[in-house]
Amino acid sequence: MSLTLFAHPFSSYCQKVLTALYENATPFTYRMLGPEDPEAGAEWAALWPMKRMPVLVDDGRPVFESSVIIEYLGLFHPGPVRLLPADPKAALETRTMDRFFDNYVMTPMQKIVLDHLRPAGERDPYGVAQAREQLDNAYRLLDRTMAEREWACGEAFTLADCAAAPSLFYADWVHGIDAAFGHVRAYRARLLARPAFARAVDEARPYRKLFPPGAPDRD
Repeated sequence: MSLTLFAHPFSSYCQKVLTALYENATPFTYRMLGPEDPEAGAEWAALWPMKRMPVLVDDGRPVFESSVIIEYLGLFHPGPVRLLPADPKAALETRTMDRFFDNYVMTPMQKIVLDHLRPAGERDPYGVAQAREQLDNAYRLLDRTMAEREWACGEAFTLADCAAAPSLFYADWVHGIDAAFGHVRAYRARLLARPAFARAVDEARPYRKLFPPGAPDRD
């Protein structure tokens, strides 16, 4: 098996790549990062000194960054589900939505989560308030976008949905999606029901106690 993924099941960016792998039933070796396997951690750090998850290794070649990994899989290990459209204009919209979820949902969500890890006297209430405002703005824009769409870019499940799934999953935990944004809530529910993402969520269940703000008893 040529593909090895260094990842942790509870990481949002790892779930993004895992969703793409499971969507196409792509075979790979899972090297779980954590105290249980210090050797995997050492190999990962040697491959990518920035120490960011996940890292894909293809027959000795490392690939970094979740969006790039998914595009790489489509080029070199394609499956029945094409996660980046062949049409250049459609591909551009898919990449745009992918960046939307990573930059405007995932990033502020992580800002709120990571603030809980700071010492009590060093927290950033102003930054957290900005993050919550950004999430509300993202929910509002996304609600209009999803009014007549099943998936992020239309009828097909794509790279953008792989990004949307973990970002909306965790964002709703830390800054609930208001009932006024019914299209976003319905889209999140569809993502949770998608077998590939549902598998990633189930694999992460044993680690919910690690969620810094405290994981809600749902999903």
